[in-house]
Amino acid sequence: MGISDFIVLVDLICQPIIGWLCDLNNMKSSLGKRIRTLRTSAAFSLKRLAKTLRIDRAHLSRIESGQVIPSEKLLHRLCKTLRGDYEELSVLAGRLPEDIRYIFNSRPKEVCDFVRDQFSSLTDHNGDGNGYLSTGNGNGNGNGHPKYRVIDLFSGAGGFTLGMTKTGRFASVFANDFNDWSVRTYNRNFGPHCVGGDITALLGRKDFEFPKADVVIGGPPCQGFSLLNKKRRGDPRKQLWAAYMEVVKRVEPKAFVMENVPELLNSGEFEAIKDMARKLGFEIAHGILNAADYGVPQRRRRAIIMGVRGRKPSLPAPTHCDPAKMGRNGGLFLNPWEGVRSAIGDLPPPEGTEIRTDRVAPPMDLHFGRTPTAKSIARYKCIPEGGNRFDLQRKRPDITPDCWIRKTNGGTDLFGRLWWNKPAFTIRTEFYKPEKGRYLHPAQNRPITHREAARLQSFPDDFMFEGSKIQAAIQIGNAVPPLLGQRIAEALLVHLDAVHARPEPLSYALT
Repeated sequence: MGISDFIVLVDLICQPIIGWLCDLNNMKSSLGKRIRTLRTSAAFSLKRLAKTLRIDRAHLSRIESGQVIPSEKLLHRLCKTLRGDYEELSVLAGRLPEDIRYIFNSRPKEVCDFVRDQFSSLTDHNGDGNGYLSTGNGNGNGNGHPKYRVIDLFSGAGGFTLGMTKTGRFASVFANDFNDWSVRTYNRNFGPHCVGGDITALLGRKDFEFPKADVVIGGPPCQGFSLLNKKRRGDPRKQLWAAYMEVVKRVEPKAFVMENVPELLNSGEFEAIKDMARKLGFEIAHGILNAADYGVPQRRRRAIIMGVRGRKPSLPAPTHCDPAKMGRNGGLFLNPWEGVRSAIGDLPPPEGTEIRTDRVAPPMDLHFGRTPTAKSIARYKCIPEGGNRFDLQRKRPDITPDCWIRKTNGGTDLFGRLWWNKPAFTIRTEFYKPEKGRYLHPAQNRPITHREAARLQSFPDDFMFEGSKIQAAIQIGNAVPPLLGQRIAEALLVHLDAVHARPEPLSYALT
């Protein structure tokens, strides 16, 4: 069968599903709600239907409330009894009908790409919280739509700004960071409008005024909330959210997006952030996003708080999925996670041991190695793909550090080797030290390089980092993955465009 015949076949099969999903997207439907509607239309009580199906009433109640998904056999019986459409309910259950499943299994990428094209116009224009379906093309050029001005606080190198500007709809007008090398990197890549220094000092200056902007983004330092910080109580870095929100109050933007570690959402500070945002006129959406679910070849979980004035926002819907969950509820028409190979598989072995910005063209400017000892190399050789320190201890206890031998549990990523076909784990600021995490190259006996870490963060090769090896590593590890930032920006655009279509006075005061 030729590719044209294949596309026609997929088109014929997928169009009914696409119609259902368009309708479901508008109605906020779900499997449980649909079954309940069919039951009430057929004049069945919960008790009577359960008895007819010979199942427990509590089980049927859990199905209708969305807690469990019925088996295929039970779904067939439900459809027969209630005269429901089996294919419709199968899609709602996260399962493909058998004939479509066959085509997915035979040509999964082509089918996913085709169906995703059919969905390209499905966005959350009604602001009803259903999420935003990204077309993922990243080629936004405005197309006559307004361009929005952005302020990036605690900007670091500018990963979040890069993601915003990649849409073609946002322009950076101001940024601030305390680290001088991050400021230099930002200004090199986006223009000279990143100001260095303490944000609280800027707020205290009577001669300084923030420029007007439509959006404020940024991530107040997260160490105060992080589980890695053993002294979280009383850490002054936990209070920098207040400085961030003070800028939001003064600038009066249409929207803001705050990024942080997941622990923020379980803190008292989060409640204070929500309270202040509401007093300023914002409606809030929040959640924990995994960068791998948005095409970044890295599992990195971050808390995102999005606020929009006068409109309920929604966070971006995933574009990718854990391959182990493909085909389950919520995993339809998503790409599998990107693996490490997709990001760094084309790179040659590293050269030299020093950063070579402005002397060697990318990607080799940041693709340099280290000078490990013979013992370190012997340790690296003990770790298979996906292995960790326990493999070293099993094979060569004589060169295993005593502290690891004494620690018999936990730390399964320490001295770990990456998998080619899985995303990396969180890229932190000391990714060049294998003893700090899963940072060994999947095949070569060395830690990943700065270029590899930058690519795993989704930075393009032409993004230039200023400073020493250590300073560049800090900027790479602390950055918001640009691709995650772009997906957030795409979701935000839906709401900003709606607000722009009906502008309202933007003067709010705390009472």
